[in-house]
Amino acid sequence: MALSPRFHPRFWLALAGVVAGLGALTVQAGEAARPVVVELYTSQGCSSCPPADALLGRLAHRADVLALSLPVTYWDMLGWKDTLASKSNTARQKAYASAMGRGGVYTPQMIVDGVNDVVGSRVRAVDSAIAAREADMQAVPVHVRLTPGEVHVDVGGVKDKPVKDATIWMFRILPSVTVKIGAGENGGRTVTYSNIVRAVQAIGVWKGKPVSLDLPREAVGSAARDGIAIVVQQNGYGRILGASAIDTPGRAHGR
Repeated sequence: MALSPRFHPRFWLALAGVVAGLGALTVQAGEAARPVVVELYTSQGCSSCPPADALLGRLAHRADVLALSLPVTYWDMLGWKDTLASKSNTARQKAYASAMGRGGVYTPQMIVDGVNDVVGSRVRAVDSAIAAREADMQAVPVHVRLTPGEVHVDVGGVKDKPVKDATIWMFRILPSVTVKIGAGENGGRTVTYSNIVRAVQAIGVWKGKPVSLDLPREAVGSAARDGIAIVVQQNGYGRILGASAIDTPGRAHGR
């Protein structure tokens, strides 16, 4: 499997910084704008999901977007167990539904930067949601660095504006995989998935001041082809404040 271009190191040289505009956080000058985080909740058992999966694959090639695919488990009852789904992805989507005051969950759902949700196959709605976030973005500097024994995460501080506590999330990501679906609503179809979230965990809390975290390499798993994304998110499932990513932990690409 080839690495997704989205995780090529040339896209990930210091992805965070200052964004001008009303309500933006004041951060250190000279940083590049961070990517907009797009999370697609999808399933191999959902007949309306393949167009959204294809759209997510296209978004994964954009330097201004961090595109993540989170396969969920609740479609497994229709005769096909999703080979990529995890309970943690399902729990994350349900937590968003609660935080956003939604009555339930659905697929394909794209959540854009933690604040907007749209049907994941509606190209214009997705593009509009991304553009809206780029025009009104908060950007906290986030950097990821790998050494032979550790993963180093640095989250910068802000000035002149109080902030609420934010969760620092770490996503472990499989860049690309193609699945031949054997049964269920998509039985017989072959679908390629991009930037699949294999695991997500909270690794710290950010309170507006600089935070440095050193994690053992074992904390991100042993899969040589997995990438890492770090997301700083207000109240756990609210507005995303900072994001960065790095490709294969098995290779020492850093800042």
